[in-house]
Amino acid sequence: MLGEDDKGAGVTTSRERILEASTTLLRRQGLSGTGIKQILTAAEAPFGSLYHHFPGGKDELADETIRTAGAAYGLLFPAIYGDAPDLVTGTTTAFALAAIDLEAADYADACPIATVALEVASTNDRLRRATADVFNGWIDEGTALFAARGLDESTARRVIIALIAALEGAFVLSRALRSTEPLAAAGRAMEAVVRDALDGAEDTSV
Repeated sequence: MLGEDDKGAGVTTSRERILEASTTLLRRQGLSGTGIKQILTAAEAPFGSLYHHFPGGKDELADETIRTAGAAYGLLFPAIYGDAPDLVTGTTTAFALAAIDLEAADYADACPIATVALEVASTNDRLRRATADVFNGWIDEGTALFAARGLDESTARRVIIALIAALEGAFVLSRALRSTEPLAAAGRAMEAVVRDALDGAEDTSV
């Protein structure tokens, strides 16, 4: 017989459920607004399971949540841009999908990495490092992807940093205003940035 922590087809472990619940709640409420009991209730996990899987308590859980969610979000880069005919179209799609997802969630769900980063940047160095590691991973992955699509590495890095900053900032404004207008405006601005970068790459190759 399978126990709750046995792995098999269609079986989620208590550890996985805790991470999933933590990701959802951090995305919606941030770190300070999310309590351990709330996470365990959402995960339908007994209290003892938290310290069994995460002996360091809330900080350890938040650290792993950030890194796990960050890796999952990082997969969106190749998924979106890999199917796009060019970087401009991929950028348009990225911001359009972000707007659709945010509106569908009634502006409750945004990026858990940025949500936590705003809280912990000057108060919790362990979690600040976790968010920094995720952002650096996104920058490296995005830089490699953009460089493979025609930009030199320095330009690719500059553009991807601007893209991530524009997306995360637009999430904040959109949630506060309960409008996708900031995401639409940021998307159009980034389309122009990407187009200019590609035009510059073509000029230097002539």
